[in-house]
Amino acid sequence: MSAGPAADRTSAPVTLADLPALQRRTSAVLIASQLLSGVGVPISIALAPVLATEISGTESLSGFASTASVIGTALVSLPLAALMTARGRRPGLVLAYVIGAAGAALVVLAASVRSFPLLMLGMAAFGAASSANLQARFAASDLAEPGRRARAISLVVWASTLGAVLGPNLSAPASRSFAGTSIPQTAGPFVWAGAVFLLTAALVAVLLRPDPLLTARSLAAPGEQTRAGRSLRAGFAAVKASPRARLALVTIAVSHTTMVSIMVMTPVDLGHHGAGLQLVGLVISGHIAGMFAFSPVMGWLADRLGRLSVIGLAAGLLSVAALLAGTAGPNHAQSAAGLFLLGLGWSAGMVSGSALLTDSVPQPARAAVQGLSDLTMNTAAGLGGAVAGLIMSQAGYGWLNAVGAALLLPMAALALFTSRRHPVKASAAAR
Repeated sequence: MSAGPAADRTSAPVTLADLPALQRRTSAVLIASQLLSGVGVPISIALAPVLATEISGTESLSGFASTASVIGTALVSLPLAALMTARGRRPGLVLAYVIGAAGAALVVLAASVRSFPLLMLGMAAFGAASSANLQARFAASDLAEPGRRARAISLVVWASTLGAVLGPNLSAPASRSFAGTSIPQTAGPFVWAGAVFLLTAALVAVLLRPDPLLTARSLAAPGEQTRAGRSLRAGFAAVKASPRARLALVTIAVSHTTMVSIMVMTPVDLGHHGAGLQLVGLVISGHIAGMFAFSPVMGWLADRLGRLSVIGLAAGLLSVAALLAGTAGPNHAQSAAGLFLLGLGWSAGMVSGSALLTDSVPQPARAAVQGLSDLTMNTAAGLGGAVAGLIMSQAGYGWLNAVGAALLLPMAALALFTSRRHPVKASAAAR
């Protein structure tokens, strides 16, 4: 079967024989986009609380900048999914990166005129770039063979490693590059981030051709090509109809919420036990390495052993991480081990959950369902991060980890129930 003009009006028809080479090209473009944009987000987020404090004049509002970014990431998820559903991955990703660049410009303007509301608006728009980064992992699965989807997703997640590690370390030189100019130094990283997002948008616009989602749709079975199945309403219906899709949504949301809730309070707990900034940085670097560096291993395991097995592994790793971190006290080595396993558990849950979600719904509804997943994940994590501070202040870090571990119980129970009541069918695995 060959793809018609709907696959991409600017390219020749694609045949099934072309898919392996096209998948490799698509993955290469998405990995390159992650390497670029993955630097842009951390380089600025590291200084966002400092900028919020400078503009507002109080540390009590310092966390609002990061919160606004998370809210922006969540809010743009469904509109971005709707655009991708109608027009393909490329327009959606390009628009999200352009909105992120516009948000960076608003942040710089807010710093210049010292406007806190404008800063919040800019940070919310800045979050669109994070939403594009999240959606890129799903774009990598559009043309992948069913038995290699998890690995395709994991490679794009892995590409974020460089930016996650390098970005925060570039914040200081990015700030110094604007010394002596009218741009406040703390806003300097956002200038660079905006430029990086525009460069990423250009790369995706030029090189992500033919569009992977439209190509996959054109090669789908004739019965799957109805337009009615591509709406956001159809996405909700697809999740409601599939127990495995519901498990995937829960896995992604719970893994991310547990990780964020524990991670954001760990530096505070380390400080309470005498850790300096250098040690805190090393612990968080180890955590980031656990999140991203080993994602190809999780992808390989999810493809070889099955999605549910790796979801079980995620629940186990996150539970052990909460136990180690929550009982570490002044034992900094134990804290570091706990945070590393926290990142590793997040990777297992994110990769296996994303692959299971893609497997479990019809092709036309996938973009809508994937947008719903990112909305759920970011909303839950935003609430979790806010509640984590309250639990920490009222009950302590140990109880925070206990609550994080408790969140994993329904995920594990649902995985066990799904594996017994809804075993994988050969036809489903072949989609």
